[in-house]
Amino acid sequence: MEAYGGRAPETYSDPVPDLVKQFVVYLYRHIRERNIREIFSMYDVSFAKLSERFFKTTSWPPVHMIADLVDGDHVFCLLYKEMYFRHLYATAQPTLEQRCESWDNYVSLFRVLLQSHVNMQLPNGWLWDMVDEFIYQFQSFSQYRGKLAQKSPHELELLKKCDGVWDLQGVLHYLQGLIDKSGVVRDLATDEAQRRFVETEGYEGHNSNVLRTMGYFSLVGLLRVHCLLGEYETALRALGPIQPFKTGSLLTPKVAGANIALYYYAGFSYLMLQRYLDATRSFNIILTYINRVKAYHQRSAQYDQILKKNEQMYALLAITTSLCPASQRNCDESVTNTLKEKYNEKMQRMQRGLEGVVDELFTYACPKFVAAVPPRLDNLTVNSNQEAYRHQLREFMAFVDQQRQLPVLKQFLKLYTTISLPKLAALMDTDESSVKEQLRVLERTSQCKTWNGQGDAAAGTMQSAADVVVSVSKDPSSNAELISVEEVNAPRSKSNEFILRHITKFQEIVRDLNSPALAGRTAASQGIGTWCSRQALLFPESQGIWDHCGIWDHCGPNWAPLLYSASSCRHS
Repeated sequence: MEAYGGRAPETYSDPVPDLVKQFVVYLYRHIRERNIREIFSMYDVSFAKLSERFFKTTSWPPVHMIADLVDGDHVFCLLYKEMYFRHLYATAQPTLEQRCESWDNYVSLFRVLLQSHVNMQLPNGWLWDMVDEFIYQFQSFSQYRGKLAQKSPHELELLKKCDGVWDLQGVLHYLQGLIDKSGVVRDLATDEAQRRFVETEGYEGHNSNVLRTMGYFSLVGLLRVHCLLGEYETALRALGPIQPFKTGSLLTPKVAGANIALYYYAGFSYLMLQRYLDATRSFNIILTYINRVKAYHQRSAQYDQILKKNEQMYALLAITTSLCPASQRNCDESVTNTLKEKYNEKMQRMQRGLEGVVDELFTYACPKFVAAVPPRLDNLTVNSNQEAYRHQLREFMAFVDQQRQLPVLKQFLKLYTTISLPKLAALMDTDESSVKEQLRVLERTSQCKTWNGQGDAAAGTMQSAADVVVSVSKDPSSNAELISVEEVNAPRSKSNEFILRHITKFQEIVRDLNSPALAGRTAASQGIGTWCSRQALLFPESQGIWDHCGIWDHCGPNWAPLLYSASSCRHS
């Protein structure tokens, strides 16, 4: 730190606990022996337990106090310091000196990976945490540097001397360097290569997984960095061979944090690009995933962060489906039900065009944006963090405001199949020119770019995203403009899939009843009639399915009993 003109690090006076010494020795041994299972257990479980017991409010011992235990191994000491600073960031507010030291350690660690041959193997979860923490500390430093009004003269002077620390170009350089050196973009160019990579999880024989897997996770890291900068198209292109909608070809589901980061930042980028169908699809995939895996992470240090991201993505999904109701067809029923439980009232307010709801949810759920250019140190009144946030909010609200009257317009249009322009303007209590402008906005938003199975995450073709389709023509008799309205049919209810499964089971039962062995027992029970009537009451929209499959033919209009007691049937 003295290289930046700062104070020397404080002396650590407490003795190193014996359990901590054992942890360091055994971790070093397992890394040398490539014992992935034990490495991950010590990293993910033992480190957290020791931190809770000995270092709940203090930092771990500095590296020079444990270096002799590992024979001064340079690479291990870099890994230890990476864990040391991550714990420090999690438990305290790091000083500027400590932020600079952590940057220096990452630079040294990445240079080892980029400039030498690394033959060790590490757990994928640890490799992702390195990339994730690297970007988090860059984001944290950008937020810290942006609040100049709160800095002391000493801190301002020190900031001038470490202008290259946590520099945006430096962060991008090392992430891109890991990607290029690993060759991951070239190696995963085909679906077969991606499938094999997922099956092996990056571990191929005795070869090191470190560089290749970190290159893979750095693709997600670039997505995050560019999203924080507001460069959404670039963010999606940065994913390269990682395609969020090819879930079977992704390594990220093996590491919860990586998977959540991928879909959160990809979904947010799609939303900001007005690609509502892709945004909804992204949020649906990850919200379903979180609901499935969160129980396994209850004791994890990341559990609170998982729950926070879960709530943020439901808020973003509420915005997306309110702006584009047709996008709800990409949501599973469980996600839709949870969304309504959490945000039904706010979604109704957004659909009525009321102000204040969208920007409230956006502020809660958006990332902490960073400025691409550091603030001038001679202007202490400017908060660059707020400027970056306000700029993104203005950009987002600009196209939201254009669509603010569309829900009201759609409510009137859905009442008619044909309506004249003057009548519609009168109903909406506005002039005809305003209605025409809203119709043009409706037409523009009726299609959006959507990924079609080809190309990278940024690719796509224009597809319909409309729940109402309108066309304007002249009425020959009155010469007035007529608006023809066609409401797009909603997708089939998920409950119908439940009905179809039971219909298949029913048909097997009916075939058994028609067999000679059961010919004399068809009038014994009312089981089928009772079941059918209950399903018809619960799912009235499914009556067409019953008709199609011939259930009415068997039951008859009077629900004549066909089955003996269900309890005596082998299908029950």
